[in-house]
Amino acid sequence: MRLAIVDTNVVVAGLLSQEKSSPTARILHEMMCGAFLYLLSPKLLGEYRSVCLRPKISDRHGLSEEEVDVVLAEITVNALWRDPVNQSMAPDPGDNHLWNLLEAESAAILITGDTLLLNNAPPDRTVLPPREFVTDL
Repeated sequence: MRLAIVDTNVVVAGLLSQEKSSPTARILHEMMCGAFLYLLSPKLLGEYRSVCLRPKISDRHGLSEEEVDVVLAEITVNALWRDPVNQSMAPDPGDNHLWNLLEAESAAILITGDTLLLNNAPPDRTVLPPREFVTDL
């Protein structure tokens, strides 16, 4: 199993999914169980939390702030922590932290539903959609 970086859109989609067998729900579940290795940074964890607590999103998943924090605590327990230096430029500047994590760990792959990131992977790095990643789980 390869080392992964899980984009926020995958975590949020996993929370919102009504189907437990959906790729994003499976990835979130497997993260919480520690079934695969994944990287996490303070910035990425902060993004997970802030997006999960946006009113439109929290209205959809129905979790309280405390329940979101429990999910995130489960995720952090199983993560490999990195705090890379900001040096990479992603196609969307808001995603530079993902590119920095990819730079920090050459063996890592990025799992995302973001088409811009999927279509513009850094040289010698792998970016996969959730559906492709779960075929390896």
